[in-house]
Amino acid sequence: MRSKPKQQMRIWAVLCHFSALLGWILLVFLVFLGIPLYLPLNLLAPLLIWRLKKTQYPWIDLQGKESINFQFSLTLYTLIVIAISLILLSVSLSIILTNNGSSNEIKNTLNGLLAVLMSLLSFKLVLQLFVVTFASVKAYKGEHYRYPLTIRVLR
Repeated sequence: MRSKPKQQMRIWAVLCHFSALLGWILLVFLVFLGIPLYLPLNLLAPLLIWRLKKTQYPWIDLQGKESINFQFSLTLYTLIVIAISLILLSVSLSIILTNNGSSNEIKNTLNGLLAVLMSLLSFKLVLQLFVVTFASVKAYKGEHYRYPLTIRVLR
């Protein structure tokens, strides 16, 4: 039977997972301040914790890689959704303008695409909150958790 990692290691592992949420909170805060910035801040804190503690604690190496891989995947998926949204917006506006559409049609198209984009991003944030919390609880219990839909960049 495998022994449970020591409490200090488990706390650092929990921080690897939860610190990613702080990156998203900071990003939202910056946007509300009027700074239109999209940096993968959700990767920064887990990466720092992992780099500082991975040689000291093998458990942190495992948990840090899992957290970073998941956050990288979420960042990539978010960028893909934003790119697809911009393409849909361009195509929709092109069609409306070539058909001499009214300003109401343009406004309705923009509002519809914005609503879809915000719904997808909100769903992603709620899912991330749930999954990161679940992974953190597992890490604290000394159990390994593999995030779903994760691209394994770090092995």
